[in-house]
Amino acid sequence: MEKPYKRLYRSKKEKILLGLMAGLGEYFRIDPIILRIAIVALLFLTQAGLAVPVIYLIFALLVPYNPEGTK
Repeated sequence: MEKPYKRLYRSKKEKILLGLMAGLGEYFRIDPIILRIAIVALLFLTQAGLAVPVIYLIFALLVPYNPEGTK
């Protein structure tokens, strides 16, 4: 029996903006708060800070919501 592969989904349950960080946290088994802090740090501490919101929106548009709706 084949093991189903893991998929990246946005979270409907733990979302703050679009659920992307909660979905990434679930996928990588990391607390979403850590990912959110890292994104804010990238936004303010790097020269490419203006690209961070654009990349976030692109990924949020490409990654679907979890079809189960519970995670």
